[in-house]
Amino acid sequence: CEIISQMSVEVYLPMHRVRKNVKGKTTRVREPLLPNILFVHCDEAQAKELVNSHPQLSLFLRFYYNHLKTNADGKNPPLIIDEATMLSFIRITGAENNHIKVVNTLRCHFKSGDMVRVTQGTFASVEGRIIRVSGQQRVVVEIDGLCAVATAYILNAFIEIL
Repeated sequence: CEIISQMSVEVYLPMHRVRKNVKGKTTRVREPLLPNILFVHCDEAQAKELVNSHPQLSLFLRFYYNHLKTNADGKNPPLIIDEATMLSFIRITGAENNHIKVVNTLRCHFKSGDMVRVTQGTFASVEGRIIRVSGQQRVVVEIDGLCAVATAYILNAFIEIL
């Protein structure tokens, strides 16, 4: 959107490829991985200005609130993601890999709960927890209150414990 680009803030919209039937043909199309979620990298004042001061954006641009926390007045604060977690999230969701999954951590089998870093390959530098999903060892990055994404299969030799 032109207004967002004029404010000189970074935005990230994670996309993935899915098979869809378009005009009678099955084709692969790109669509948002997390519908209705746009990640914005800016300070709190810029975020408030972006959400509150543009009438044409106010119809569809809102904060995503952290439903796991409350602030002093008893309300949920906007979700803020630390930079290391966001960089790992971008590294995973930005990879063109069909084996990346949005996962429910309640259904994941954490091997140890240890935090790890991927040292080689497509997901090098991703930090998260080691899990088993679909019978495969993966690294999951969690954004509390929103989602978790899992890498494709990772070899033991490509993982170091933090």
